[in-house]
Amino acid sequence: MIDAWHDFFLMVGGGAAALAGLVFVAMSINLKIIIQDGTHKNRAIATLVGYTAVFMICGLGLLADQPYLWLGVEWFAISAVALYVYVRGLVRVSHHGGSGFGSSSLRILTGIAGYAAQIIGSLMLAVGYIAGLYIASVAMVLSFASLISGAWLLIVAACQNPGE
Repeated sequence: MIDAWHDFFLMVGGGAAALAGLVFVAMSINLKIIIQDGTHKNRAIATLVGYTAVFMICGLGLLADQPYLWLGVEWFAISAVALYVYVRGLVRVSHHGGSGFGSSSLRILTGIAGYAAQIIGSLMLAVGYIAGLYIASVAMVLSFASLISGAWLLIVAACQNPGE
């Protein structure tokens, strides 16, 4: 039953909320530098949306007596929106320019793969395959690496361009 996932959702959701808060403070301190560069601006948006998505999914996972079907549908919708924001940012930077700081192909593919695996897992869950919950959960946790590295790249970029 989904109750067995209570501690997982509590831990991951709490971690996402804490990290989102820290990233928000770091971004606000370096806001001028972030908004002047398309890469940094879109990375900031994608990072905050990513942490917010994790928090929302975990919050919904903690709803009492919720069937797997609904959790799968909710997870799918939130992950699809987060993937859209992530890809939209990449497209905007490619069209409008940006420093490209830290935008390796591996990093980009890792971000997309994390959301794609959550979408696949959530769809599996929505149609009744409990293995989808494991796939989506592992993908969510692995996506933290991409989100944390994105936040780190924002901080490093701000330090390299102080006072701009």
